[in-house]
Amino acid sequence: MNVTVENLAPCKKLVRIDLDAAAVDAAFAEVEKSFTKEASLPGFRPGKAPRDLVLKKYEAEITAEVKRKLIPDAYRQAVKEQNLNVVGYPDIEEIQFARGQALQFAATLETAPEFALPEYRGLPTKRETSAVTEADVERALDMLRDRQANFQKLDRAAQDGDFVVVNYTGTCDGKPISETAPTARGLTEQKAFWIELKKDSFIPGFSEQLTSAKAGDQRAVNIDFAADFVTKELAGKKGVFAVEVVEVKERTLPAMDDAFAKTYGAEDLAKLRAGVRADLQNELNSKQTRDLRNQVAKGLLDQVACELPESLVAQETRNIVYQIVQENQGRGITKEAIDQQKDQIYGAANLGAKERVKASFVFQRVAEKEGIKVSREEINQRIYALSQSYQMAPDKFVKELEKRDGVSELYGQLLNEKVIDFLQQHSKIEDVAPAAAPAVAPAA
Repeated sequence: MNVTVENLAPCKKLVRIDLDAAAVDAAFAEVEKSFTKEASLPGFRPGKAPRDLVLKKYEAEITAEVKRKLIPDAYRQAVKEQNLNVVGYPDIEEIQFARGQALQFAATLETAPEFALPEYRGLPTKRETSAVTEADVERALDMLRDRQANFQKLDRAAQDGDFVVVNYTGTCDGKPISETAPTARGLTEQKAFWIELKKDSFIPGFSEQLTSAKAGDQRAVNIDFAADFVTKELAGKKGVFAVEVVEVKERTLPAMDDAFAKTYGAEDLAKLRAGVRADLQNELNSKQTRDLRNQVAKGLLDQVACELPESLVAQETRNIVYQIVQENQGRGITKEAIDQQKDQIYGAANLGAKERVKASFVFQRVAEKEGIKVSREEINQRIYALSQSYQMAPDKFVKELEKRDGVSELYGQLLNEKVIDFLQQHSKIEDVAPAAAPAVAPAA
């Protein structure tokens, strides 16, 4: 067998394979023998029909079977001989195939990128030496109080700190806001919408114009959208909101005492405070771990520059686009609005896809070098956990995964996680003071 390899592009090759006529004829002879043994023709017992009659009747089937055997076998042998790390499936083009002739075909395929694996042990990382403070604990306790707030309907005019329940419609340049900004449907119309009367609540400048309003009042609220407003189509523009005040409400909070603590399952306020501190510390530890993991992953990937297989990037881009679209639809964004953003969505997805594909190759190389593997038990555990979160029976969830090669995807995710764990454990950590006061989120 003769094999030649031509580089078409980075990670893309054309492999030409020639198999001599003798090998082709030997394959025909083997297949013909098998057909002759099993063929059943009228007037003859199975396997007793004359060879020439068998060949005449089954010529097309014999030829197809020879091709089915020769081309895949020759392709696999060529890939092995040339030491090609193939990704995906080849595009096979038959050039010549017939009895008594050499078999010639070409395979266009993609290969894994070639790159030098940089030193991955001892990657530098920085860990902020943050600590949970009394102020953090107090803020968390205040949030727990907020969850038990009572809201009393009032007959008086609204004051700072009150809540107003309103119906409103919003316009920009005399048209519904959604015509200017399709994604801003929530600014176009709302019913029974709650607004706290404090500075910059909701849209900056909105709540201040409702001070002194009573239930039943109608107000026109004029807004100058900031130049950096989150919805870019509205940035720098003016909006007008027709507001109907439905109710005015006052918020009252429970006393911070042992009775309050018992509503959260604590024996007393001291035990609740200790539990909150422990939760905040766990969250802070988790945040530090996430930061270190992100640093080692980025630190390694930033040192690798390589071309990537186009088909894998394209497939991963499609996956990310699908995820983005599903998330947007789940938030109530219309198909038309999503279509208007398709170029931005695709661009972001493509960048993300390149990072994911590069990470998979780099982490795979580290895993091979360090003997990091994912066991079947670990995959089963992840499948069980995911099936529980989706409220599906594990066997049904596995069938759904298999429809889209999801088990292989899970394997890749687990392998990446284990490699990042390894990189973090072997990183060089420098403890540094926080750049600003730590913002620690309270536990749910």
